[in-house]
Amino acid sequence: MTFEGSLLERTLSENLSWNKARIKFLARFLLALLAAKTVNLQQLAVFFAGTAKTESNYKRIKRFLRFFEIDEAELARLMVRLMRLAPPFVITIDRTEWQLGKRWVNVLMLAIVHEGVAVPVLWMVFDKKGCSSDEERQRIIEKYLDIFPASSIKFVTADREFASREWLAYLAEKKIGFCLRIKANVLITDKGGKLQRAGRILRTAKLERPVKCRRQRQLWNHPVWVSGMRKANGELVLVVSSAEGGKALANYRLRWQIETLFGVMKTRGFRLEDTHVTETARISRLLALLAIAFCWAMKAGEFVCRQKPLKRKKHGRLEKSIFRAGLDTLRRLFCRPSNKGQKRDKKLFISFLSRT
Repeated sequence: MTFEGSLLERTLSENLSWNKARIKFLARFLLALLAAKTVNLQQLAVFFAGTAKTESNYKRIKRFLRFFEIDEAELARLMVRLMRLAPPFVITIDRTEWQLGKRWVNVLMLAIVHEGVAVPVLWMVFDKKGCSSDEERQRIIEKYLDIFPASSIKFVTADREFASREWLAYLAEKKIGFCLRIKANVLITDKGGKLQRAGRILRTAKLERPVKCRRQRQLWNHPVWVSGMRKANGELVLVVSSAEGGKALANYRLRWQIETLFGVMKTRGFRLEDTHVTETARISRLLALLAIAFCWAMKAGEFVCRQKPLKRKKHGRLEKSIFRAGLDTLRRLFCRPSNKGQKRDKKLFISFLSRT
């Protein structure tokens, strides 16, 4: 057993109710993921610590994904504690999909906005292509409400796919705030109460200039505040909100943090699409492992950036993300030959997986 493996196991056991064998597996998985930087099971098996053969490690990973039941409530609470998130939360919901052969994997994700990249909390996996249904969206919110109170939600933000009559009625019934983008052809009331296409609100708007309706409008028989903007390419951005104020467009832009999350889970981080796993329950368990790895990299990145702030390029963007700074640091520390002076650093960076 390596020093870092043993220390990582002790830290994880303080935070999860898993048995010793599962904790040992998780520690080895996290270290292998840092080295392989992919969720391809064959590649992960190569980097698993211990004397077992690669094929044995591969079978061990497959057994975990096939049989181990993960308590999603325990994991959701762990994500919030590890990242030290404080309510009320801005919740962002979106989905991502990819194809393997003739089969589709479709992940519906609920995440909490945080420092430019949303933190994964709950997800549902489907073997289908295309949009989520109103019933599926309600189910993932119900999962959240079984774990956290409704008062912990500041508002929910999501793209046009999630703006429907049934979804809005559900959020209103649960008294959950919202900030949703709607399609330009949706019917909404004008100043006089007559129905019109939502896009007409911006018919005289100047390019890149925010517009806010002074009075509430009716959308699917629900009062909403409407803001919008005509982009330089002619695209109309229309946002409906449950709260009055001039921040609706800025609040809606927070939803892009879940796109950043998908990016680090996939091509810019753990390469989720590299897995040949398509069975929904196994994908869900794999996402649980990646969620823990994501939090570890984010906490490491936040520490690194406090010690030495990231540089900004000429266009104003950071040279790399906080996640990338953390992941690169963890890989340098745990994937290179060790020396005596690194023990203290390893203890420090493993401590980021402690909720205390």
